[in-house]
Amino acid sequence: MMPHPPLRTLLLDFDGVVAHYSRAIRLRHLAEHAGCPATHVHDVLFVSGLETAYDGGELGTAEYLARLGTGLGRPVDEATWIDARVAACRPFAEVAETAHRLSARMQVAVLTNNGPLMAQAITRIVPGLSVPVFCSGQLGGRKPQREVYERALAALDAQARRTLFVDDLFVNVRGARAAGLWAETSRDPRGFRRVLSRHGLA
Repeated sequence: MMPHPPLRTLLLDFDGVVAHYSRAIRLRHLAEHAGCPATHVHDVLFVSGLETAYDGGELGTAEYLARLGTGLGRPVDEATWIDARVAACRPFAEVAETAHRLSARMQVAVLTNNGPLMAQAITRIVPGLSVPVFCSGQLGGRKPQREVYERALAALDAQARRTLFVDDLFVNVRGARAAGLWAETSRDPRGFRRVLSRHGLA
């Protein structure tokens, strides 16, 4: 790896990096709320493209929840959505603690492919992680689109060449590198430790 200038910002994906996410648990939680099969929830959220549209900023929260409720045959409010998301996530305690520790000496933030409601869920999933959270839906796109990284960096007043981005999906890592960031893949605490060590942040 070529040397880089001192890093000033650490940008983290959430699902798969800071916390383990189980889509199956989330679907089951919403299915119990609506009284329908989890497969139907999957179709309404994912097969229809509803979730992707919300993640990409094409829909506001109110319209997204209204469409979700119509599809499921029972209204879904913000609290119900957040409860399902919280139930589906298990934080990687070591990663969260390390991110919190690093935030005392550098900028640390989360960049996740999710709609704005996810920011509220994150405060419950990892209550001790007091860092800025950027949801792609608020940035008008989705990783790996270059402008998503650029808009997050602009909001942080951060330089790409002094930012390390960590994601569990290589396609998003590749997108970050194309935007000029240092970027690595991590899927568990051990992988996260290796990434930090490679970049002098251990």
